[in-house]
Amino acid sequence: MRRLLLTLAALAALALAGPASAAAQDSPEPPDLSAAAAIVVDGRNGEVMFAENADSRRAIASTTKLMTALLALERARPRDVFTAPPYDAEPVESRINLRAGERMRVADLLEGLLLESANDAAVTLADGISGSSAAFVAEMNERADELGLADTSYANPIGFDDPANYSTARDLAALSLRLMRRPRFRRIVDMPVAELESGASRRVIDNRNVLVARYPWVTGIKTGHTIQAGDVLVGSARRGGARVISVVLGTPSEAARDADTLTLLRWGLDRFRRVRAVDPRRPLARVNVEYRDERATLVARRPGRVLIRDGERIARRVRAPGELEGPLPAGARVGSVTVLVDGRPVRRMALVTADEVPGAGTLRILTSVLGVPLTLLGTLAILVAALLAITRIRARRRLVR
Repeated sequence: MRRLLLTLAALAALALAGPASAAAQDSPEPPDLSAAAAIVVDGRNGEVMFAENADSRRAIASTTKLMTALLALERARPRDVFTAPPYDAEPVESRINLRAGERMRVADLLEGLLLESANDAAVTLADGISGSSAAFVAEMNERADELGLADTSYANPIGFDDPANYSTARDLAALSLRLMRRPRFRRIVDMPVAELESGASRRVIDNRNVLVARYPWVTGIKTGHTIQAGDVLVGSARRGGARVISVVLGTPSEAARDADTLTLLRWGLDRFRRVRAVDPRRPLARVNVEYRDERATLVARRPGRVLIRDGERIARRVRAPGELEGPLPAGARVGSVTVLVDGRPVRRMALVTADEVPGAGTLRILTSVLGVPLTLLGTLAILVAALLAITRIRARRRLVR
């Protein structure tokens, strides 16, 4: 009965799914979930935004295939061709029905692995990369250690229930963050449907993560289900430059899994906002003008907006000369302003003169270099010399007459 009620509640949440409401944007309250463990992280840097039992080791079903995919991406080329080994699948297993001896390109095997969650694609990749599933599993565990996934262990490349096959929501999020930095992986997991072009026959497969097809802002990643794991889903989403990755483990149904994932992804995206960090109408610096008793105002060349998350702080770092030499037109670039979010530089913009910067005439230069008294004496000397010269010229003219 409890499972039925949770499933009905999850279906109701999906039916009401739509764009995030203003109330959701205003409320930072953590999401209410049915999952046994969950996490949502900032897709830019992996910072944890919400976590619930995120370090609890659990069966992870076919999200095991994320490590299988990582090794395939790192150790094989898309056009490499692997031969399918004999594989005796149970009727309930996900597969693309590879026959023993059938040859398929790695690019297609990856799509079968990540979209259809094909177990025969997983063992074909394992055999092609390492020679056997056992050797491949050893490499999976070695790579997990290298990545610092301390609460992750693999017993097979597929995700079958096994006491030695487990991970945590936190580790799965970290692994997914690394994978989402790879353009080929991002492209595959964001495909609602794919056609496998190699192999003995044409195959068209659907993405088992149905949220990708239903919601344009959902961009992946991988579903899974076993008796011990329940329903699991690693999700990702993007909106206006904001990116988040979610993990839900141990949900009671596919509907609950999808509802929890949407809740986490929306909650995560709602924590971001785009703000104006630099306003070209506001002075960022005032610097002295050489040989003039005035200062030039410096502004950003154009408005600068940046994406920030709740709690992040914005700062500006201005680099400008201590003094300007005119003449300079308005809008002349004379430096830069860098926008920092929590100390991290995220955007750099030109710093320009707000108005025309006048040059300095000879008198101003003399005044600046010699000082007022000496400049006056020099000017007086010039005038005296000029008067003497005029007097001499007039005296010569009288003599000529």
